[in-house]
Amino acid sequence: MKLVIFPAIDEQRLARVVDAAGTMRVVNCSTMEEALHEIVDAEAFFGNLTPDLLRAARQLQWVQAPTVSLERYIFPELVEHPCTLTNMRGLFSDVVADHVFSFILCIARNLHLYLRQQQQHLWKPLGQDGSASTLHSSVGTVSGIDRAHRHLSDCTIGVVGVGQIGSEICRRARAFGMTVQGVDPVTRAVPGVLDDVGGLDQLPDMLQTSDFVCIAAPHTPETVKLFNAERFAQMTPEAWLINVGRGAIVDLNDLNKALEQKQIAGAALDVFETEPLPKDHPLWARENVIITPHVAAASPRIAERHLQTLIENVRRFSTGSPVTNVASKKQWF
Repeated sequence: MKLVIFPAIDEQRLARVVDAAGTMRVVNCSTMEEALHEIVDAEAFFGNLTPDLLRAARQLQWVQAPTVSLERYIFPELVEHPCTLTNMRGLFSDVVADHVFSFILCIARNLHLYLRQQQQHLWKPLGQDGSASTLHSSVGTVSGIDRAHRHLSDCTIGVVGVGQIGSEICRRARAFGMTVQGVDPVTRAVPGVLDDVGGLDQLPDMLQTSDFVCIAAPHTPETVKLFNAERFAQMTPEAWLINVGRGAIVDLNDLNKALEQKQIAGAALDVFETEPLPKDHPLWARENVIITPHVAAASPRIAERHLQTLIENVRRFSTGSPVTNVASKKQWF
């Protein structure tokens, strides 16, 4: 058997792949010409597969994509090809869930607003109504300051896409005492957290009852602009939208209008239709929008996890065992 890698990986990673491959030959290709020659009789491939490479292959059985998302990896010929496609899902679940809760805690405690006040050297508790100068002078009653800060265990989170990342978000939400809801086209439960995950047909009901709506879904033909004017109208005026899934899922023009019309309370976004977000986009100037530059999955742990996933599948394929992370080529995940 033979595994072709293209583009070439560094010697340190290559050594670990070769070790996992056992008797399977590993060819680390530096050029497209070399890859086109070597893939002809290869059973396995890791890297950036192109239509030309796939056409050249005669024995290809397994392709390992180097990414989690597949919307830019899939092409029609690959969908029709009988090879098994696997991706890198599972690498980022805890990291992205941490990012989501950095958003949620920031929103609940108004940190995005207090940071602006700090830049102005301004000491002003949000919600201060003049009847009390500090929180401690009115602890026996519910003040405007109290109402300006959310109590997380009184809040409901609705997660769109309850795969590995979405499930981890649900677990963290439950740890904070939040009410957890979820919709997904495939997953029907998050063990120990959520017994009933609805289908996408239940999305409107979930939107109407969620304080935080978190998108953790992949970019698929069905999710493009899933969040548009119609969806924002289904959310409550107190709700925040969080997107750590894919930018194509949210129509930014419709989101901006929903914020302008106060249909929803705010948005925390890590991914966008156009990246980088244009400097003149109105979302930059909104106090009720938190923007991070597609870094929700950033962590020093990811590279080693990526390699571990690759070598585990190489080991499995070389020994005739089922590979993990099998993806649906038609559904892009």
